[in-house]
Amino acid sequence: MTTKPKVSKFRIRRSAPAAASAGVYGNAAEAHLAAVPEAMPDATHHPEQPREGQIDQTRAEAPGTSIDDIRREGLTGRELRMARRVAQKHGLAPTSDFDAVRLLRARGIDPFQRTTVLELVAGKGTGGKTQGEGRVQLPQTVPAPGHNLPAPEQSPAARRAAEITGIQRDIAKRRRRKLLLLFSRLAAFVFLPTFLAGYYFAVMATPMYASNSAFLILSADGGGSGGKGGLGALLPSQFATGQDAIATQEYLESKDAMLRLDREMDYRGHFSDPAIDPIQRLDPEASNEEVYRLYKKHVKIGYDPIEGVMRMEVIAADPETSLRFNQQLIAYAEERVDELSRDKRNDAVKVAADSLEQAKAERRAAQERLVALQEGSILDPEGEIAGIRSLINSVELQLQEKELALSIQLNNPRPNSARVEALRSEIAVLRAELGRQKNRLTEATAGESSLASKTAAIQMAQADLATADMVMQSALETMRMSEVEANKQVRYLTVSARPVAPQEASYPKVFENTVLAFLIFSGIYLMISLTASILREQVSS
Repeated sequence: MTTKPKVSKFRIRRSAPAAASAGVYGNAAEAHLAAVPEAMPDATHHPEQPREGQIDQTRAEAPGTSIDDIRREGLTGRELRMARRVAQKHGLAPTSDFDAVRLLRARGIDPFQRTTVLELVAGKGTGGKTQGEGRVQLPQTVPAPGHNLPAPEQSPAARRAAEITGIQRDIAKRRRRKLLLLFSRLAAFVFLPTFLAGYYFAVMATPMYASNSAFLILSADGGGSGGKGGLGALLPSQFATGQDAIATQEYLESKDAMLRLDREMDYRGHFSDPAIDPIQRLDPEASNEEVYRLYKKHVKIGYDPIEGVMRMEVIAADPETSLRFNQQLIAYAEERVDELSRDKRNDAVKVAADSLEQAKAERRAAQERLVALQEGSILDPEGEIAGIRSLINSVELQLQEKELALSIQLNNPRPNSARVEALRSEIAVLRAELGRQKNRLTEATAGESSLASKTAAIQMAQADLATADMVMQSALETMRMSEVEANKQVRYLTVSARPVAPQEASYPKVFENTVLAFLIFSGIYLMISLTASILREQVSS
């Protein structure tokens, strides 16, 4: 048998303010506090009401309205000042900031609610006190008729456990809501685009066929010296053709090769076929740049510098066209290799041939100059000079004898005057002859050069002719070596793997392309999410 709890006067006194704060702390507290006055209908004692500004001890002991509880909430100074302003707006006279919070909560007003703060800022001097008294600020409960029985008392531990359970449920609810929003965003921005991309690659995309080929560019290089004439065996050298392979690769990937292939094989018309899906189809009126972008996408060429092999993959909408495009590009590569080697050979031989022709011309000019000098003078100027010198020596001997005889005659006390005159006459004749013979060697006659200058000119012409002969011999040797080197620089293309028409489509690769699309959309979504989070954090701070 249950007994009705005895209610003291102290509880009757605190029932009125507690009923006002029941909207904050739930139906149970409101029902319990509302039932207290009904337990003593005959009570005649009316407690004294607290005066304005005085802290009511009984109200302070209510849950959530105690000043100690308010202090433990850790409110900031800004919040406390806001609570004091709100209390003054509603006509209350708090003794402290904490008392302002307690009074507002006792009247069912949340001092920190956003609408309350906005009313405080925008409603100054507009009768906010009257409006605030009729507005419901906190959740209110309406007691059900006939069920106003007092709720059982709950221990602080049970009340704390109930509050923790409520918080956990709220956290779980918000977590489920956030997960649902996250899944919705992922479905809209990642999964749906990935599904559409996979559907396109698997169903709508036109299958493309790829033909593969491999070829090498070799050179004839002298590998030994056992052959006759210094010509060694012709051996292929892959390392000597690296630049030629790169040049050939650049040509095959150039717009020139694309335009030539378009002229000869109608490359543009093949990819403008209406049977191709709209995404891969080329506009018939497309510019050369658009065709070239498609060409670079469908013609893939790679060069391995270690093995010296060039590998080429040509993609087209049908196998036969892919094979024809591949074979035509290989023919272009062979022509390019021949042009490169021909230019090298012609350049090397041309320089040597020009040097040889110049040496021949110089030798011919020197020989003509020597012949001209010989025709305009004595046939043997050196022999003529030798005869003149011997004659000069003879005249000098005779002159010395006559001068000696004259000296002997003059040394006699009584010289023979006739003999002296004769000797003097002979001496004068010999000196005149000696001077004439010397003039023949050094002085030029009328319209002619001297024998010495003629001899020097002939000797210089002979030296020029000898030099021209040596230069021509060197040019001949250079010409021969250039021809040998030109033969070594011959380049030729060898196809190691010929293209074959494929039987199955190589593109599109459904799984790889779908995974790639998923990674791309995921990365885009991640970057946008991180950017939005950073911007939101910066704005909120």
